[in-house]
Amino acid sequence: MAYILQILIGVGLAATCGFRIFVPLFVMGIAGYSGYLELASEFSWIASLPAIIIFAVATIIEIAAYFIPYVDNLLDSISIPASVIAGIVVAASVITDMHPLLRWTFAVIAGGGVATVTSLVSNGVHGVSTVASGGGANPAVSGVESALSIVSAIVAVLVPVLAVILITIVVILTIRLMKKWKRQKQHRSSG
Repeated sequence: MAYILQILIGVGLAATCGFRIFVPLFVMGIAGYSGYLELASEFSWIASLPAIIIFAVATIIEIAAYFIPYVDNLLDSISIPASVIAGIVVAASVITDMHPLLRWTFAVIAGGGVATVTSLVSNGVHGVSTVASGGGANPAVSGVESALSIVSAIVAVLVPVLAVILITIVVILTIRLMKKWKRQKQHRSSG
């Protein structure tokens, strides 16, 4: 049962990396520092006070930068590889009782995979927002994503099953809305 809980926490936090890279690390650091979340021994540095301060500053800078039109698009261009790496790290760091080969295999496949999916969805939404509004709606999109990343990271630590369900629903709904928008755009251009 402990493996399943750790895997769910890892997947939930990795998914959050696709929206904002530093939020899950900051939340993990606080949860580890407070003793609520156990981290694998080689990742105990995440729960150190200096790391928490660095993650807090990085989180504030990252969230603020996404509110600047066109800077958010620049960040999107580097976010996929960065979120994959962060997803792998957060997934590996919360699995404490698994053989390292299995832990890293899981972290790369599940953690990196889910971070890739959420990052692609996030980038797609920003792209649609940029095209549809000339970038004017991007700060609102960034606000929703920032709030979603904070809430989902906290829920991933407190109620991991709920976090995985919520993130899955958000991704599915977002993909459906983007497909609908694309169909409407094609219909308008052909008519």
